[in-house]
Amino acid sequence: MSQTDSAGARLTLDLWHPNCWAIEATDHTDGGILAHTVQQTVQSPTASVNGVFTAYGATKSDVENCLDAVRASPHAGEIQELQARIGHKRDAPGTVVRQFLLEYDPEELVCPTLLEHGFVHSAPVRIEDGRERWQVSFTGERPEIQSALDAVEADADADVSVESIVTPDSDTERSVGGLRTDSLTPAQRRAFEAAREAGYYQWPRGISVRELAAQMDISKTTLLEHLRTAESKLLDPE
Repeated sequence: MSQTDSAGARLTLDLWHPNCWAIEATDHTDGGILAHTVQQTVQSPTASVNGVFTAYGATKSDVENCLDAVRASPHAGEIQELQARIGHKRDAPGTVVRQFLLEYDPEELVCPTLLEHGFVHSAPVRIEDGRERWQVSFTGERPEIQSALDAVEADADADVSVESIVTPDSDTERSVGGLRTDSLTPAQRRAFEAAREAGYYQWPRGISVRELAAQMDISKTTLLEHLRTAESKLLDPE
């Protein structure tokens, strides 16, 4: 396959990285955050960036608790709530939404690391349950994806898993739920199948990691380890 044919895969990434105010806020509350745009703050005396975000949730309390967690984060600046909405209502899955502007340190952004390794984001980033969900296009070839993801993890001290891939040759989504699970251990297969059946790989998620771990009577850390290993094997079965 030529580089032209094999390049351009579209992926949905499930990502965690340290020192992120949005990850921290959503990990401890039931609210979510949608990241729209990030721009350099030209007039700021420090090298900061401004971002436009939407906090969302099922109730007003969920959203307010999420915003309070953002305000309490040492990694976030002052929240400036916006009156005019940016984007469409369907962009945020919650029934209650509040948009805000936030200034923060660009050193805590993972986007430059993704770009450096060939992942170009193509949609607003959704943050829920302490994880970021990125929709990206990969500029390299399909066999290079895993090594590029490994480089992102190393450079950003991140944890990255692939929820789905759309390849340009087939233009059909290879959901992790549709791949063979022969290479998985029994524990990995049970975790993966339970997550798929419970809607963990859907959007919005049908279940959180905490809820699924409780149902399976295992720790959140153990469940995530099983899922990440299973996803890695399914992504690169050879």
